[in-house]
Amino acid sequence: MTVSRLLVATAIENREPQGAAETFPASTERVFCFLELANIPKDMEVTFSWTYKDKEVNKTTLPVKAGSKWRTFASKTVKDMKGDWKVEVKDGSGKTLKDVKFKVE
Repeated sequence: MTVSRLLVATAIENREPQGAAETFPASTERVFCFLELANIPKDMEVTFSWTYKDKEVNKTTLPVKAGSKWRTFASKTVKDMKGDWKVEVKDGSGKTLKDVKFKVE
């Protein structure tokens, strides 16, 4: 299994991320962490772990189905939460598959 895409965006439209960036203005209400996996061997769950200023502030666990490709996303309200953020995507055993960092200014 591989992570084809992992990014943070301001919207999801037609199952695709819109407004992807590494930096967002403090006025941004909500961001979405978009994940695309390839070659998924079996049905499983992944967890999006959101870290703000080195402290975990949210976790979202979502299903992933076996197959050649699967897309999913989690969202987080970030309005006026200035600083460094990180989202880690973990498999069912807690192993980090990939992470993405972004900043709210």
